[in-house]
Amino acid sequence: MWAVITITFGLIRLLPGGPMAAIRAQILQRRSGSEISDQELNRLVELYANISPDKPLWQQYIDYLIGILQGDFGQSMRYNEPVMDIIVEAAPWTIFVILTSLIISFLIGITLGALMAYYENSLFDKVMSSISTLLNSVPFFLTGIILLYILAYQYSLFPTGGRRPTDTQIGINLAFMIGVLYHAALPIISMVVTEFGGWALQMRGNSISVLGEDFTYAARLRGVPDRLIAIKYVGWNAVLPMYTGLMIAVGFVLGGSVILERIFTYAGLGYYIISAINARDYSLMMGAFLVITAAVVASVLVADLTYGLIDPRVGGESNEQY
Repeated sequence: MWAVITITFGLIRLLPGGPMAAIRAQILQRRSGSEISDQELNRLVELYANISPDKPLWQQYIDYLIGILQGDFGQSMRYNEPVMDIIVEAAPWTIFVILTSLIISFLIGITLGALMAYYENSLFDKVMSSISTLLNSVPFFLTGIILLYILAYQYSLFPTGGRRPTDTQIGINLAFMIGVLYHAALPIISMVVTEFGGWALQMRGNSISVLGEDFTYAARLRGVPDRLIAIKYVGWNAVLPMYTGLMIAVGFVLGGSVILERIFTYAGLGYYIISAINARDYSLMMGAFLVITAAVVASVLVADLTYGLIDPRVGGESNEQY
């Protein structure tokens, strides 16, 4: 995480003009027609960037690290609000769409993959394998554009943008929750359609591998019912290797929200990142990017720390070595 912060800090300052010059130019443009002293200009730059422009680069870097540890990413030039407030307000919407689509696609994928493995080499297996491979190779943003054009613009079945209805009261009430699901439906469907195929193919391969294991044959010889073998022996052991991929996907799919939220005008983290890039709002850009990076790192760390608890075989092998 520290390396990402350091690299990002350096890369942004290598951009033509640099963030300080861009912030100065935007302040002067807003104050056109009125005089502003250099001291006042530097104070405003420090407010927006959370870094004093008068200090040397190494001191700016230390101040920036301290600010991040304190949860202070500076002030947004575009929205004139603290960056942390914008992130806190936008993050739950992105997390809702990402987690919902990931869970739905994962459940569909493992169910479909198990059926494909059970009916291996059948017409069902061949057709679904082809469909899964095709959909998995289609970019989710292309699916989003197609769904938006057909279902929103042509048939008006879904809203063309926004994240909630404007005529309902915000809170835990049925009208608001239905409205939120209604506005999030197309982004979620776009990701599910392009993601479930990958999980299905992976589950199919794992299930076929487990079906060939000795303990599966032993269970059949002992007369264990097929339903119990499918769930306890095959299903569980086939899903376990996919746990790490699922946790890692939680973080990386957040990066894909940048394009998806822009397509559907869904004001989450990705939407604000695009807005920050277009407006050269460096403080908001850095803050949102670091939050997504932290999510990726945290997901990988959680997967690494908990996999031994999910799969006892890993802990058993580790203990035997000592």
